Amino acid sequence: MIGDNGERLGVMPTRDALAQARERDLDLVEVAPGAVPPVCRILDYGKYLYDQAKREKQAGKTQHHGELREVRLKVKIGDHDLALKMRRAERFLKEGDKVKLSVMFRGRENAHPEIGRALLQRVRDEMADISTVEKPPTMEGRFMNMILGPLSSKGAQPKNEQKTEPEKSEPTVKTSST
Repeated sequence: MIGDNGERLGVMPTRDALAQARERDLDLVEVAPGAVPPVCRILDYGKYLYDQAKREKQAGKTQHHGELREVRLKVKIGDHDLALKMRRAERFLKEGDKVKLSVMFRGRENAHPEIGRALLQRVRDEMADISTVEKPPTMEGRFMNMILGPLSSKGAQPKNEQKTEPEKSEPTVKTSST
């Protein structure tokens, strides 16, 4: 058992630990149920939850949540305009965002989807060193879409495939001070 100031109080029966927690007008929280014997701590559970939420909020501020940014192209785009759009897409990828490249077809252009596919293939080839294809070109209505994701620094792995830590379970409260 651990006291409210962090000192070790030793191994004791549950009823004695609960009595000590009630004396101090605090809660007895089981922090390591898998340990032998289980580890409990005397603390203010409401303050503990508040501090934990505050830490999670602070950690969330420093993380970058990759957004999906769109760059629209037309079938008859000029070389200079295409280079401008590719620079914009490159900037988005370097910021850690995913890029949705959309080629818009109008009128008779719908009869030639291979032109749009070739355009997306050209963009994919030129951006291969900084991106990975997350969704190959597909026709959706009058748009042909392809999604590129940024290369991560950990072995060219897209963000959504990185390993995440298992979620921590909340400690169980033995008693509450009311």
